[in-house]
Amino acid sequence: QVQLVDAGGGLVQAGGSLSLSCTVSDRIGSLGAMAWFRQTPGKEREYVAGTRTSGSTLYADSVKGRFTFSKDNAKNTIYLQMNRLEPEDTAVYYCAVSRRRPILSQARRPSEYDYWGQGTQVTVSS
Repeated sequence: QVQLVDAGGGLVQAGGSLSLSCTVSDRIGSLGAMAWFRQTPGKEREYVAGTRTSGSTLYADSVKGRFTFSKDNAKNTIYLQMNRLEPEDTAVYYCAVSRRRPILSQARRPSEYDYWGQGTQVTVSS
């Protein structure tokens, strides 16, 4: 069982920045994929950013150029740096990992991920 603890959410004004972190109990170098998702009430969980083993970093179109995904294998931690935040970015953010490496066309699907963090609230005020 892999455990994920995500943190770093909070309240910020539009145009501001926040940095999320997710500590993983397993070696992230052994995992097939890692990602950040977000969800608002009544909506499906949405892929934000992530990567597959030996793959490029993927971003949702809505966050390209504003958010940056990164990871630190030595600390078994993944990050999401969020800049120029907008009220539309308000959501609960979840980190997720998969032991398997999903094919590229399926890498954005929540069903491809085995383990999830508890979620951290990000609220952007206008």
